[in-house]
Amino acid sequence: MSTLATDLTTLTGDYTIDPAHTRIGFVARHAMVTKVRGAFNEFEGGAHIDGANPEASTAKVTIKAASIDTRNAQRDEHLRSNDFLAMDEYPEITFVSTAVRRTGEDTFDLTGDLTIKGVTNPVTVPFTYEGLATDPFGNVRAGFEGSVTINRKDYGVTWNAALETGGVLVSEKITLEFEVSAIKNA
Repeated sequence: MSTLATDLTTLTGDYTIDPAHTRIGFVARHAMVTKVRGAFNEFEGGAHIDGANPEASTAKVTIKAASIDTRNAQRDEHLRSNDFLAMDEYPEITFVSTAVRRTGEDTFDLTGDLTIKGVTNPVTVPFTYEGLATDPFGNVRAGFEGSVTINRKDYGVTWNAALETGGVLVSEKITLEFEVSAIKNA
């Protein structure tokens, strides 16, 4: 059995996110009483991981805004509209890392610039390293999971509707969820 320190050293390399085995999702409160979950189905990205010096690692992700999927076509069309993501004018959501900080044995804070609707703000996503494995096709895969809560109004996503009972239809706080499987480049 290898130790995590060994795993981090063997982690060193350049990786490409595997969209077929990665989920970039979100959760928003709806009508103040339930949660709506969704995901983006089209994205690409990668990372350079320095296992000996994690602080030297970098990551970048580009998400196609039009690929938003909440399993409700009418809601998805509204989310793509100017009320929310304005995908015709801003077809991509991007994240570019600016810093990595190790916070524990298998945990890291990934800080970077998140751009939604042309507005860029710094965000820090706590990630857990889930491990390294070789799949049946000989690909070396690394797994990471993380989530962070942002305020959508910070990105100019301000549409809402008041409820008769008080409160609003869509929460300002949105939780972004990342379940990443990345393949080590040959």
